[in-house]
Amino acid sequence: MNIYLLFGIVLCCSAAQAEQETLVLVDNLNVRETHSQFFKSLQDRGYTLTYKLADDANLVLAKYGQYLYKNLIIFAPSVIEFGGQIDAEAITKFIDDGGNLLMAGNSVAGDVYREIASECGFEMDEESAAVIDHFNYDANDDGEHTRIVVSPKNLINSPTIVGPQNLQPLLFEGTGLILDKDNNLVLPILTADSTAYSYNPKSQVKEYPHAVGRKTVLIAALQARNNARIVFSGSLFFFSDEAFNSAISKVHGDKVKSSKSGNKDLAVHLSQWAFGERGRLRVRSVRHHRQGEKESTTTYTITDTVVYRIEIEELKNGKWQPFDANDVQLEFVRIDPFIRTTLKRQPNGAYEAVFKVPDVWGVYQFKIDYDRVGYTRLYHSTQVSVRPLQHTQYERFIPSAYPYYVSAFSMMVGVFLFSFVFLYYKEDTPKTKSE
Repeated sequence: MNIYLLFGIVLCCSAAQAEQETLVLVDNLNVRETHSQFFKSLQDRGYTLTYKLADDANLVLAKYGQYLYKNLIIFAPSVIEFGGQIDAEAITKFIDDGGNLLMAGNSVAGDVYREIASECGFEMDEESAAVIDHFNYDANDDGEHTRIVVSPKNLINSPTIVGPQNLQPLLFEGTGLILDKDNNLVLPILTADSTAYSYNPKSQVKEYPHAVGRKTVLIAALQARNNARIVFSGSLFFFSDEAFNSAISKVHGDKVKSSKSGNKDLAVHLSQWAFGERGRLRVRSVRHHRQGEKESTTTYTITDTVVYRIEIEELKNGKWQPFDANDVQLEFVRIDPFIRTTLKRQPNGAYEAVFKVPDVWGVYQFKIDYDRVGYTRLYHSTQVSVRPLQHTQYERFIPSAYPYYVSAFSMMVGVFLFSFVFLYYKEDTPKTKSE
């Protein structure tokens, strides 16, 4: 028995370790030094980082059908083509199989970056283009106004992804993104101000820029239907030690000044979300039964009163804790929902609903489909049968049928009286003269 227990513990530890395995692709190994604070924050949280050059001929993501890494970081904007067995198709398959991706580029990013971005629902500007803002640039800018200061108000309203929105102003230097309008899974994490645009800073503007104003997305994200997560930043500088430690002094406008940027806090929150440390939900247990009973059943009768109870947990600080929300809905579905109701919050992450089964028999499902920004999609369904009443379960006397009951009994009384009169009434016959 102890051997089996030890074997189970080893399996659990191996699975937990696999969750932390992360491959970091860089275009040169100096990135480990220039972005050391970001990588250290990952290592402090238990991640095992494997650094590889992006054009290494021995690169592999999987062996014998099993992925070697759960997370992939690509900080190699200058790479022309990945080495080994990694390419845009392999990375797309990695995401389709549940892997997480954090990718950062800049204005010199090549075609391979654009191909991966296109597969994820983002569109990068052409090479050498950068985000320019002549009204919101930093005092340390080199004169091209490409090191811009971004207000934390431009962040998406989702604390699960970006953390509490009390950050310091952010520094950004890189290229802009445009999101695919037809892709409902992509999220604009950070957008530029209305005075920004994306163009080559060394060229005269002769045509309409690729992205203008608030449509210029600086950092974007995507959560796939399989709950794989992607964070795509147009700036590698955003994650650098220089950006983390830089003081901010905006030249024009409200002339914002700060002793330190909010880049590090946002980068840590984004990596926590991208690698599944935040916003993960799971169903702990589900129970349903008739009201007044305790045992569950797979068969209900029409008009039964049903109690449905589900317990949901959220991963916080590495531990599964009760999930707190007030918008979890239950659907009782037979092809189309017959009942849709909001579950009532109960203690310890439990949610409960009490409702009456429709007066239509068939095969139904208790269905929970909770899909909110920043959280993994929570889907759970339980199939049950709803049958009609048995002949012994129908009411003997229906109030609406009382007129028919009265008419039936009145007819019986009338027949009885008619029969009595017909049998016992004797009509007197008139006498003749002879009598």
